[in-house]
Amino acid sequence: MKKRIGVLAACFAISAAHAQTSATGTAQAWPTRPVRMLVPYAPGGGVDIVARTLAQKLTEQLGVSVLVENRPGGTGVVASELVTRAVPDGYTLMASALEFAINPAVRPKLPYDPLKDFTHLSQLASVQFLLVSHPSVPTRSAREIVARAKAQPGKLTYGSSGTGGGPHLAGELFQVMSGASWTHVPFRGAAPAAIGVMSGEVDFSFGSTIALAEPAKSGKVRAIAVTGIKRFAPLPDVPTIAESGVPGYSAIGWYGFYGPPAMPVELVRRLHSESSRALNSEDAKERLERAGNELVMSTQEEFVSFLRAEIAKWTRVVKESKMRFD
Repeated sequence: MKKRIGVLAACFAISAAHAQTSATGTAQAWPTRPVRMLVPYAPGGGVDIVARTLAQKLTEQLGVSVLVENRPGGTGVVASELVTRAVPDGYTLMASALEFAINPAVRPKLPYDPLKDFTHLSQLASVQFLLVSHPSVPTRSAREIVARAKAQPGKLTYGSSGTGGGPHLAGELFQVMSGASWTHVPFRGAAPAAIGVMSGEVDFSFGSTIALAEPAKSGKVRAIAVTGIKRFAPLPDVPTIAESGVPGYSAIGWYGFYGPPAMPVELVRRLHSESSRALNSEDAKERLERAGNELVMSTQEEFVSFLRAEIAKWTRVVKESKMRFD
């Protein structure tokens, strides 16, 4: 009996060593052909800028093409489902946005589990949202918005890039935390939403600093506040919402990097190392920061913990705001 147990133990040890060697070999050999990086949105948006910056630098480092493929649909669901069904060999990856954590709250019948059905490689970067108004609107602070919205429930309007997106949820969180009531006006994308507030179609709008910082600097809109926990360096005089009327408020956009489930550990380490090297390069970092991004490059464990907290946060906001999605 002892002899059989010893033989079995030896077999398990050999098997484990073979698996480790195989995974290491896969990581060292990767990549030998072009890599596909899915982006679940149309070209030109915040996550597309981050993905293309990363893809360009990885192409230079790895010696094979890393190709960005835009696959919009279902606020990210279409591309995300494709990733869950891909072979976990490092040749199908995805860069997605905050909506990845919002979808579980607004789409109860998702075709995947956001925590179980992916390899979570890293949070790549974060970006603040900016609350702006049309220049003719007399309200100049978050505190004044709350007072007016409480005095005239539902009369004030705020625009966003679309129902269920990060800017929309930033406005809903504002209502939940402040007790104010205003009306959401969804547009078909960040550019139409920016035009909507610049033209006076809506009183206010939430959008990324990427879309709204320049209109704010040029006076086409008035910057009211930023949504993060600290001020936005290119607009240092614009306060956070938390410091100007809604203590504790924080809503940021962010971009995550994903692969199919069950990717080999050594391949994940190689991908993380190459991606960190790419985005920390001087030219890539300068490009991302110029677009309003803050580089993060978290570990797998940090990213999963962050994602879990974001899903819980936005699920709570959707529930408390009694939002309806048809």
